Amino acid sequence: MAEIKEAVLVDGVRTPNFRAHAEKGWARNLRPDELLTYVYEALFERNPQVKPEDIDAVFCGTANQTGMQNDIARLGWLASGYPDSVPTNGVNQQCPSGMSCIEHACRAIMADDGNIFIASGVEDMQNVPMAMGMDFPPRIANYYDPMELPMGPTAEKIAQLYNISREDAELMAYHSHLKAAAARDAGKFADEIVPVKALDDNGEEFMCDRDQWIRDNPSLEQMAGMRPAFRPDGIVTAAISSPLTTGACATLFMSREKADELGLSYHLRYGGGAMAGCDPTIMGYGPVPAVKKLLAMKGLTIDDIDVWELNEAFGTQSLAVLRELGIAENAPFDNVNVWGGALALGHPLGESGARIVITLNNIMKTDYADAKRGVATLCGGFGNGNATLWEKV
Repeated sequence: MAEIKEAVLVDGVRTPNFRAHAEKGWARNLRPDELLTYVYEALFERNPQVKPEDIDAVFCGTANQTGMQNDIARLGWLASGYPDSVPTNGVNQQCPSGMSCIEHACRAIMADDGNIFIASGVEDMQNVPMAMGMDFPPRIANYYDPMELPMGPTAEKIAQLYNISREDAELMAYHSHLKAAAARDAGKFADEIVPVKALDDNGEEFMCDRDQWIRDNPSLEQMAGMRPAFRPDGIVTAAISSPLTTGACATLFMSREKADELGLSYHLRYGGGAMAGCDPTIMGYGPVPAVKKLLAMKGLTIDDIDVWELNEAFGTQSLAVLRELGIAENAPFDNVNVWGGALALGHPLGESGARIVITLNNIMKTDYADAKRGVATLCGGFGNGNATLWEKV
């Protein structure tokens, strides 16, 4: 039997994360396929040994595959002018869609189904808003209360079930912004963000190389004065919810043998992935069973993981996950979302699962250069969780 190949992360890039707003969003003049072109072009420019025709397949994650994002995997590739001989595969697992693409690419390499894959993700929450074109199955009411399935109510329910206070969730958001701003100002994101020709608030073109949502001076006092967004008597406000965001990212994976043959460098290899399901009315809990499943498969414990990237869909669900897994109690965290999380950076749904892997890779190259293992994990709408293990090579 042939030896199982190692899948290594050769490169990963992303656009800035933009506010999804028709008047104030800096990417309001761009389509999701155009954002994908930026990241695809960057991968090939940064890795000239790899030609578009060399790609065995492109996996692209998107949560809402309708409108401008209808078969965005195929149309985004073709609209970028790349060879039609390269197959594409659109993937939808809601928020973990981009991470699912990475898992598919890595597993294909390990199974010797190819040597070079692109795993990407994109979400344009301005042009393709959440639930656009959705036709909900009425029969789901036989099993769950439909009023508890939208994202906001799930964040409120998980706060109640796991005793997450508004003050603690706001503290998490506060430190997420502080960390993201510090990372941006220190140039930490420079290796992953591809500059994009955008429009400023006055409609003037500029080359944007920074995330739009980061607040330079977050205020706990201001957060405390905000009204609940989903329930009059609730605790979840806009401050502790990931904002509506537009962005794209792409990663380049190879067999270690192929990367060595082409003279390409890499820092991490794919150590495994685990998808898990949970009650959709507490969808934010998804990372808990996913991480537990992943670690059990690999014979590891929480203490064996040096760095964590947890997508911050809501402050309430993120704290519930961290506490239930025994990773941390309260912000600020030492080894979780070192450069801030989605509460500050934004959350383009289909992009985020791949984006956190890109950021984790760069953190483990720089701030945590001695780290041996990292985990990236996130929840997904309607009760999906996903987690991936990354090992230093």
